[in-house]
Amino acid sequence: MAVASEARMKVQVEELSPIEKKLSIEVDDARVAEELSRAYSNLGRQVRLPGFRQGKVPRRILEQRFRDQVEDEVIQRVVQSAYVEAIREHNVEVVATPQVTNSGLKANTPFTFEARVEVKPKVEAKDYVELPLTKSDTAVTDEQVNEQLERMRQSLGRLEPITDRDSAASGDYATVDFDATVDGQPFVGSKAEGITVQVQPGELVDSKIAALEGVKVGESKDIDYAFPQDYRVEEVRGKTARFHITLKGVQKEVVPELNDDFAKETGIAQSLDELRAKVRTDMEKARKSQVEGEEREALVTALVERNAFDVPRAMVERAMDSMLRGALQQLQRSGVDPRQLNLDFNRLREDMREKATQEVKGTLLFESIAQKEGIQASDADVDARIEQLANEAGQPVAMVQKYFKGADERLGLSLRLREEKTIEFLRSRAKYS
Repeated sequence: MAVASEARMKVQVEELSPIEKKLSIEVDDARVAEELSRAYSNLGRQVRLPGFRQGKVPRRILEQRFRDQVEDEVIQRVVQSAYVEAIREHNVEVVATPQVTNSGLKANTPFTFEARVEVKPKVEAKDYVELPLTKSDTAVTDEQVNEQLERMRQSLGRLEPITDRDSAASGDYATVDFDATVDGQPFVGSKAEGITVQVQPGELVDSKIAALEGVKVGESKDIDYAFPQDYRVEEVRGKTARFHITLKGVQKEVVPELNDDFAKETGIAQSLDELRAKVRTDMEKARKSQVEGEEREALVTALVERNAFDVPRAMVERAMDSMLRGALQQLQRSGVDPRQLNLDFNRLREDMREKATQEVKGTLLFESIAQKEGIQASDADVDARIEQLANEAGQPVAMVQKYFKGADERLGLSLRLREEKTIEFLRSRAKYS
């Protein structure tokens, strides 16, 4: 428990738990009286009352009409300023908005209030040498490079009309019109024209219709299809529909040959050798990043197992919000609109709680280790990373520097670099198997 006395405010700090404190604050009545005088003075300049010139309304009249409103506003201002002063004076590292209670204003009496607030826990990491890690190979094989090139080749495939036959064969892509009914009645999405499906086994809802094999262009075929129990259209979920399908055309997928022209078509190289080299470099970077992520997660798991402590709910909630935003942004970068997935965002966010808690603990432990080992990120380190980011993005250094011009942005990058250095320190002293 800590107590302090200032000329116009008294503060008592009580630790309720390692992650929560209570501040009992007493504000001198003279300070409150000044705030009341200032509030009534401002109100008097603005209010208009019958029988009084603007700015000349006596305070006693203002008190009779506006006392509750003025005192509420004064309490809010006094609480806000006194609370900020108290946490700064006593170095209370708050991580959430406080829960404040007060007994109101009383004439010629100090104003008192209590603020309960979650605080950043004091963490002292122990037993962090020889953490267990598994040695992972970051090398990329020729076979893996070839597989990636093949995926790229397939992604550049295009559909071309089939001219040497007029009937659909397995593996073709077919252009069709269809008209469907359930119990003789149409339903949402029961009619379409000019859609492309694959002639191969699979689900009709996934645009695969094996039954079109052998059907000639211009002919129609009726098929029955049972919709899945979880189909998005409720009225046909689990029901069997009759589809009348007309084949309008057949195409085949043509993929480019693996040569210099293909490399140019990708837009990232002028020759196949150059493309192969770039693919290998990108894969090596991705593999290295993957291994680093796995090792970081393993380090966090081991540290948390060896260092038990609680973390404030507010820090976990913020981590959950950050993780959810990251997941949704990843979907958007992949070309998927999360709003079209019918996701339960609250459930998805709640499912992240355990991982978010682990992440918060890991960050605090890394911070503690950095302090104990004197690990820091210098201004030169920050400048070097900014230059690296600019080179990787193909942007002028000056442009990227503008993004990190603000103190908060630069501090964020510095903290990230310090964590990277801390993780590298832990790796250098880990026990690999």
